[in-house]
Amino acid sequence: MKKFFLFLLLILLMVPIVFVFYFTAKYGHETQKLIDFSVPMTTQIYDRNNQKIANIFRKEHRYYASFEEMPPRLIEAILAIEDTVFFEHPGINIDAIVRAIIKDVKAMALVEGASTITQQLIKNTLLTREKKFSRKLKEIVFSLKIERELSKEEILERYLNVIYLGHGYYGVATAAQGYFHKELKDLTLKEIAILVGLPKAPSFYAPTKNYELSLGRANRVIERMYTLGWIDSKMHLEAMAEMPIVYDETLTQNRAPYIVDEVIRRASEIYPDIRTGGYKIYTTIDLALQESGRKALAYAYDLAIKRAENANDLNKTMMKQLNGALVAIDPKAGEILALVGGVDYKKSSFNRATQASRQPGSAFKPFIFQVALDQGYSGATELVDIARTYDYTKNGEDVKWRPKNYEKDYKGLITLREALVHSRNLATINLVTDIGLGNMLKELKRYGIADLPHDLSLALGSITLSPLDLAKYYSSFANDGVQVKPILIRAIENRDDIWENETKSIRITTDQQAYLMTTILRDVVTRGTGRRAGVRGIEVAGKTGTTNKSIDAWFAGYSPTVETIVWFGNDDNTPMRRKETGGRVAGPAFRYFYQALIKKYPHIQRHFVKPNGVIEIKEGKYKEYFSDISKPPKIDTMANPDETLIF
Repeated sequence: MKKFFLFLLLILLMVPIVFVFYFTAKYGHETQKLIDFSVPMTTQIYDRNNQKIANIFRKEHRYYASFEEMPPRLIEAILAIEDTVFFEHPGINIDAIVRAIIKDVKAMALVEGASTITQQLIKNTLLTREKKFSRKLKEIVFSLKIERELSKEEILERYLNVIYLGHGYYGVATAAQGYFHKELKDLTLKEIAILVGLPKAPSFYAPTKNYELSLGRANRVIERMYTLGWIDSKMHLEAMAEMPIVYDETLTQNRAPYIVDEVIRRASEIYPDIRTGGYKIYTTIDLALQESGRKALAYAYDLAIKRAENANDLNKTMMKQLNGALVAIDPKAGEILALVGGVDYKKSSFNRATQASRQPGSAFKPFIFQVALDQGYSGATELVDIARTYDYTKNGEDVKWRPKNYEKDYKGLITLREALVHSRNLATINLVTDIGLGNMLKELKRYGIADLPHDLSLALGSITLSPLDLAKYYSSFANDGVQVKPILIRAIENRDDIWENETKSIRITTDQQAYLMTTILRDVVTRGTGRRAGVRGIEVAGKTGTTNKSIDAWFAGYSPTVETIVWFGNDDNTPMRRKETGGRVAGPAFRYFYQALIKKYPHIQRHFVKPNGVIEIKEGKYKEYFSDISKPPKIDTMANPDETLIF
């Protein structure tokens, strides 16, 4: 009989061991997810001054914190309220389990939890929340296994990074930033108590929802720490009395949606897991200038709509699809300072600054004239401004092309400077003819502009470019003859390494020849088609652009340190109102932006610097500039024998 009872006791002891081995053999591999730990983490985007632009994530908003980054008080607080004997048990608390089983048996249901932090971690990462004995058994077995595989510190680190703490925040580091705008190391005891009190019922105790209830729960945490002797009476009283400031913010904190979309698109090509990898992306953007760019577009848009409201019904409908874009860059470094893809992101997320391809019209003319300057022409060179008829064949049919000036007149002879200052179409076409279309196309290849038309429509800007593309090509004027490729992302950092961008540049012309162009484009603003873009207190240079029927309107220009491209047009490529030219609709946005620029940065360079090798001559009302390449006109100094000398 004694042997029978010993055998029965052995069987009873073996049953749980067999169950443990069975579950470990069948489901043990599932714990590998916790051992090789990886959770989705939020990527953060910053501007050039390290101001937060946005958070990007897929489902769970989480900043990750290592155990070393977690203050000791935080560890004490979570153990005090959740698992006081955490560092002593093997993953499960036997005493607590026995108490819970007794209550569950009495109620004939699972009513008592008794979970350790290890078990909570298992439940949050590996198991469902259904209340079944099989799930509970898995939880126990997995906890025992995890405790053998991981250190207590590793378990705490995982737990404090996966727990949900309300308001869409996952992990203590996320909640500390979100609720209190603080790093973990800077939290007060009361703030810590609020955080560690949340896992029990995060939606209910979230301080942005129920502040008083959250404080009450935090006070219970503090009382527990005091009872355990982990804080003294002074800390206890101070923490109980504190009323922390709590912030209620959106999760993304997106301050520049057009920037964020473009950053994600570009960064995804480098790191496909950019939304979940916990990267820090440092951009070239200046958030203050980004906001100025947004306001500048809205300002010019409102002016155009008001003009349309004062017109007849037909003209009103011609502005229904009106939108715009603005790009500002540092032409020396190629860094994008502002990039606004539309008037209102909420109405349209399409980024016209990078994705729209539109005709630049006369904003393309400076490239034609720069080629002329580089071939020895000067601002004083006389061009022919007369009408011509061009015969050519298109689709097997004879076609006549009779281009006109915008003013529908012609000057006969006009200097190269005045032709560009007043954007004379006929003089530009005749200039291309004089240089030779083939030669012109060959010289323009230096800029890297794709799909140039192989006909004289080239002179009128009949190509398609995005505003950002045009900014790239215009940088050669603004950057002393050197073209730079605009960059948006300076660096991408993760826990292991850092990717850094590099500025790419090519020299197009000399600084002297580029300065000659700057003096002409400066005149465009002071007395030509770009007068509405002028800004008091700072020199700017630029060019208007308006395509046939006012479908596209541009102002492309620069100050000594910042280059800006503005575009307006209807999204459906229909004409705007007839008088909505580049100077009229885009010029005011350009002016508004630079007014904001010098207000924000009053010590910015205000005047263009003339390089060595440029000669300045004043004849009559205006100045002219020459170089070793673009020489002054020859003056006949031979004495005329028939001329009467007066003494």
